[in-house]
Amino acid sequence: MTAKADDYNNGPTAAARAAAAAIQASNASPNTANVTTVPTDAAQPVVEESRVQRAQKLLSNVTDKASDVVLGALNYIGVRYKYGGNTPDSGLDCSGFVRYVFQDTLNFMLPRRSEEMSQVGERIAKTDLKPGDLVFFNTMRRSFSHVGIYIGGDKFVHAPATGGKIRVEDLRESYWSARYNGARRVETLKASAELTRVEQLFKNDHPM
Repeated sequence: MTAKADDYNNGPTAAARAAAAAIQASNASPNTANVTTVPTDAAQPVVEESRVQRAQKLLSNVTDKASDVVLGALNYIGVRYKYGGNTPDSGLDCSGFVRYVFQDTLNFMLPRRSEEMSQVGERIAKTDLKPGDLVFFNTMRRSFSHVGIYIGGDKFVHAPATGGKIRVEDLRESYWSARYNGARRVETLKASAELTRVEQLFKNDHPM
């Protein structure tokens, strides 16, 4: 495990703050240096500005959900692994941990097994990973036998195995890189209605 991963595991509060900052930075508005200023005499109607503001607010809600998932997951660093465990008090296995976090933070119920989770939501390329995505691994000689939550910076949090505790790992480590199976973005199930509204804001000539 890298030193940075150790920092996460030794200080969950600091890790949570760092993860929140990373999410905000990754979703920050692009550099505005090249943005052309519209003259005041050619300004867009007020209604257009209102639509843009609404779209930005809806998109920020999606970002907030990802942040909630990451912070919620990091709160359980140090909880012991227990095969079949469903609560932090009794212990959690990998899928039990992920399921508990999503239910607790988003009130969204995932399937119980990691293989079933791998069919939920949207398939995401490794290069497109964002905080809150589910990452899957082949750790038991079968695909999607292990799952964790991506937190940004090539790191993920998971419940490892019997005798271990929930901790942060690095996707770039040879063990995890060799066993990586893919990722899913479950958050889209919760955010789909909001994203549809955002699209309509820009497609519809009339304000909402």
